[in-house]
Amino acid sequence: MSPSASRRRLTTESANSGCQEPAEETHNTPFNSITQPKYNVYSLYSRGAFSQVRLAEKKEDPSGVCAIKIIDKKALKGKEDSLENEIKVLRRLSHPNIVQLLETFEDKHKVYLVMELVTGGELFDRIVDKGSYTEKDAADLLRQVIEAIDYMHTMGVVHRDLKPENLLYYSQDEDSKIMISDFGLSKMEDSGIMATACGTPGYVAPEVLAQKPYGKAVDVWSIGVIAYILLCGYPPFYDENDANLFAQILKGEFEFDSPYWDEISDSAKDFIRQLMCVDVEKRYTCKQSLAHPWISGNAASDRNIHSSVSEQLKKNFAKSRWRQLMHAIVMVHKMQRMALSSAQLVPPTPACPPISEESDAREQGDKEAGGNPASVPRDCSDSSNASPGAGYTAI
Repeated sequence: MSPSASRRRLTTESANSGCQEPAEETHNTPFNSITQPKYNVYSLYSRGAFSQVRLAEKKEDPSGVCAIKIIDKKALKGKEDSLENEIKVLRRLSHPNIVQLLETFEDKHKVYLVMELVTGGELFDRIVDKGSYTEKDAADLLRQVIEAIDYMHTMGVVHRDLKPENLLYYSQDEDSKIMISDFGLSKMEDSGIMATACGTPGYVAPEVLAQKPYGKAVDVWSIGVIAYILLCGYPPFYDENDANLFAQILKGEFEFDSPYWDEISDSAKDFIRQLMCVDVEKRYTCKQSLAHPWISGNAASDRNIHSSVSEQLKKNFAKSRWRQLMHAIVMVHKMQRMALSSAQLVPPTPACPPISEESDAREQGDKEAGGNPASVPRDCSDSSNASPGAGYTAI
């Protein structure tokens, strides 16, 4: 990237937000030094290689809790195009099941992304905590995800990194909707042919590993992998050796192992096969997936599979952001109490989702906690080797 290109201003709504370097945190005191006219900025929520995320509230509406992702331009140098792409993608999208970019600001040193905030936690953590869980529950979750991805595809956007960690519950409510987050690797189809090897190993489609040009179908494959895990608690592909893992995926080699799949309906298995078809031309589209009887009809079983699924999830997927989530909930409650005392109004449940720092972690080469088995479930959560959750950008 040329010096002039690296110095150009990112695509933001304000060239002068008045935002400055964060001040030291004081208990229950807004970060006034980085507060632009619309927001009070509060506690640190998470920190990545190039950014930090802080909880915030709108000055004109203290009940409007959100998250502000503060990105350091100096640390981001050379990767400006990636951020600009993510902003363009998020601005193009507006869907009930997609984490919303509310607005952006920029000053000399920082870029500020004001994001919708969710507080419901990650998909697998919530399933483990449930008392009952059925195929119908899984089908309903997947329907929401597929509807959102179908919308993205109609808008010309491919996510390219769908995985359970990027599926978040909107709130703590029992009937909370699912939200899709982390668009750091998303791509707009009108921006050129997609051939870059990117994604997360256990969820990436065969054509990506084969370094062939690819399109929307890669997201459908990833949904198929997630569907598989939702019904048994372990992934369809796993090997501590990356080459062996990729070989499994390239061949589409997965099994419905006994006894874990004995009580799962044939319709569910057919649904997964249709989504995880190596032949891209035969693989289901999102619209075909939504029309499958397991999603749209009554084919999904209402038998309680919570015990077996949650046991495997606990063995194979570590709680990666539990402390972060609890911190966010505590801060939301604190801000709501402050709003009550100052404005004498009762704030509604915050419209809010955690901002994923996955892209930052990938840049650092970090690996998420927890290994996962290939076809025979085993407890490998202490494995320090490769796992389906490990960050991956190229082969």
